[in-house]
Amino acid sequence: MRIGDLAAMSGLTTKTIRFYEESGLLPAPPRIPGGYRNYPDQSAARLAFIRDAQGAGLTLAEIRSVLDLRDSGQAPCGHVTALIDRRLEDIERRLEELAKTRDELRGVARRAAETDPATCTQDNICTILTTPAK
Repeated sequence: MRIGDLAAMSGLTTKTIRFYEESGLLPAPPRIPGGYRNYPDQSAARLAFIRDAQGAGLTLAEIRSVLDLRDSGQAPCGHVTALIDRRLEDIERRLEELAKTRDELRGVARRAAETDPATCTQDNICTILTTPAK
């Protein structure tokens, strides 16, 4: 199938398909005598997998590692499980960081609501963003 047909079937642009091909995520297809790429039917399933894996939060490098395992004939289940576990740990850590940032911003927002701009002096750059002395 030609790249335009694959793009229509997969919902991706031809540019994205070429990028995946250049990135090693999609094998380079054979070319027909006119020089056009002739993608095999399984290319659509591979592109759907790439999209699903990105939706699960995997990076293109991680997706490539899964595809490499599958292409070598190995089941990637254990590797995928480890990637997912690592991604979940990263998200949990980021959620904790975001909660701390949210709490800090709430305090800053309270200071902003209580600050009278008329009382600001040159001694302090911005009293809203300066942590008050304890």
